[in-house]
Amino acid sequence: MAEEASLELEDNPEPKSKKKLILFGVIGVVLMTIIAVTAWVLLGSSDASDTTQTADTATEQKVVNTGEAFYAAMPRPFLFNLPDNGRTRLVEIKVQLMVRGVDDDTLIKKHIPLIEDALLTTFSAADIQKMSSPAGKDELRLLALRNVQNTLQPVTGRTVVEKVLFTGFVMQ
Repeated sequence: MAEEASLELEDNPEPKSKKKLILFGVIGVVLMTIIAVTAWVLLGSSDASDTTQTADTATEQKVVNTGEAFYAAMPRPFLFNLPDNGRTRLVEIKVQLMVRGVDDDTLIKKHIPLIEDALLTTFSAADIQKMSSPAGKDELRLLALRNVQNTLQPVTGRTVVEKVLFTGFVMQ
């Protein structure tokens, strides 16, 4: 009888331990699934909105920059004097403006007097020593671009000019 009792005791604990093991395994899998779904929902929704915002921004940039490039030449070269160590230097700059699309090209041609004023003001305030170096010319070109964009922004309501290009640059 003692042998039967020990056999019965050994048989009973195994099924209980297997049931507990399976129960803990199922609870663990359910908890891991809940955690994974929660993390996916919380992190996935912000990623989706970021992706949507990034796609919208990229679309807006493409709309702005997808037009064909047009180059609007200023009708006259800019001719002005700058002081240089007691003498006066004559500077002549020929400028073209790069715009995107036919609409911007016609808009630029409509506002040429305003653009000429902004460019002449920028050029005549420049330093002759800076204009003598390539880095100084690049700085002047960027300053001219900023001034033209700032001048046209209130009139047109948007940035029309993409680049200011020097097609002729003479200092005497």
